[in-house]
Amino acid sequence: MNFWRYCFLAFIVFGVVLFLTFYNSQLSLPKSYGKLNSSSEKYFREHACDYALEEKTAFVWGETLASPLKSVPCKDYLTENHYITSPLSQEEAAFPLAYVMVIHKDFGTFERLFRAVYMPQNVYCVHVDEKATADLKKSVKHLLSCFQNAFLASKLESVVYAGFSRLQADLNCLKDLVASEVPWRYVLNTCGQDFPLKSNKEIVQYLKSFKGKNITPGVLPPAHAVGRTKYVHQEHRGRDGFFVKNMNVLKPPPPHQLTIYFGTAYVALTREFVNFVLHDQRAIDLLSWSKDTYSPDEHFWVTLNRIPGVPGSMPNASWAGNLRAIKWMDMQDKHGGCHGHYVHGICIYGNGDLKWLLNSQSLFANKFELSTYPLTLECLELRHRERTLNQSEVTLQPSWFF
Repeated sequence: MNFWRYCFLAFIVFGVVLFLTFYNSQLSLPKSYGKLNSSSEKYFREHACDYALEEKTAFVWGETLASPLKSVPCKDYLTENHYITSPLSQEEAAFPLAYVMVIHKDFGTFERLFRAVYMPQNVYCVHVDEKATADLKKSVKHLLSCFQNAFLASKLESVVYAGFSRLQADLNCLKDLVASEVPWRYVLNTCGQDFPLKSNKEIVQYLKSFKGKNITPGVLPPAHAVGRTKYVHQEHRGRDGFFVKNMNVLKPPPPHQLTIYFGTAYVALTREFVNFVLHDQRAIDLLSWSKDTYSPDEHFWVTLNRIPGVPGSMPNASWAGNLRAIKWMDMQDKHGGCHGHYVHGICIYGNGDLKWLLNSQSLFANKFELSTYPLTLECLELRHRERTLNQSEVTLQPSWFF
């Protein structure tokens, strides 16, 4: 009697497993962009994105596999992963860009960002946190070895969130980029959880509209930000974590009677301004003074760009410049809330944020996590590639299509 009962139970379990396997095989999307060549797979991805944009949840999304980079030659990797390998217009070819890309985790998310912004006429410096895992460093180094116009920063920092080391990471890449033979016109700094909302052509046209001016959105410090530069702060590294600590000691006034401004850490800078930052005594002294402040990248760029006579300066710019779409936790009444989750008061975008992102006028959005919300990032990537190729003025290669 027990024998037949166990057989019956086993039959039921087998049936459930078979049903779930069949169900997932019908609804799960492709697990790697390296395999996205068939029309049926493309249909599934587009169908999933349409569901997400309509705020439906009845679609199953398969986990994203690790990059196949380690198992194939670079040439095959570029083809199978749909990298664009020639400029898409003369305008873009004549206006190369430079990118600073600072990352500390999640190679998969960074790989999507890199592929989205990659163009052969541009140049890319990637800074990997010194304390990142060996696997991440190895993966990034392997990826960059496939590109003549991309490289790892010559000096790596152990980055502390909101610490001076974060600004120093950007500066290390800037030093490397000014030595590049690529005649880049503007440099944009990004982190590994950014993603572009505009095509390279649109970014170029937007930057050209500023006619050689630097884009450093910011204003005089609001009340909540005054203490960041008023008191001494120190980076703490220990068993209890990595953070910036207020020492409750007053700082001396800034050098050269500079007026300190407060703004975004994300900027777009001309090559002439970067040379000023690296060599002018005012910039060097401000950098030294900023070493014991909180989140100095939020005052350093904007303060220097408000000095009259500095290359590309905008003394009265205020918040001019749509560089980043960010959903801050304390501004939910303006953006309608986060459909993912918040980290450090910033939204990690979920599927419900797609409409808001696609309607944004910003060049980039921050932040994304491929492993947590894969559909959000993959849908944006699909739309971004369609947008990019639709604007092309050259013959398109089949491998450029997802």
